[in-house]
Amino acid sequence: MIRETAECVTLAVRAQPGAKKTALSGIYGEGAAAQLKIAVHAPPVEGRANEALTAFLAELFSIARRDVVLIAGETNRSKVFLLRGVSIEGVRAVLGL
Repeated sequence: MIRETAECVTLAVRAQPGAKKTALSGIYGEGAAAQLKIAVHAPPVEGRANEALTAFLAELFSIARRDVVLIAGETNRSKVFLLRGVSIEGVRAVLGL
């Protein structure tokens, strides 16, 4: 779910678009294939859900939106985001892991 590279952290996310509000929903899957499940208020149309996820993650981890980059899964519910300016320990602390 969370991986650290030399310059950033990557986070595997499972999006649930069309929810009442954007919020953390738990963990999807188990082990190395686990993903952070996020309910997204925006619909999965014209990249709106991806934009909403980017904004939510930036706010959640207190980093700029430009430091949250979607690197995989643009048209899929399973996505991988690159987070710059935050450590793996910081991500785990925010998520309570």
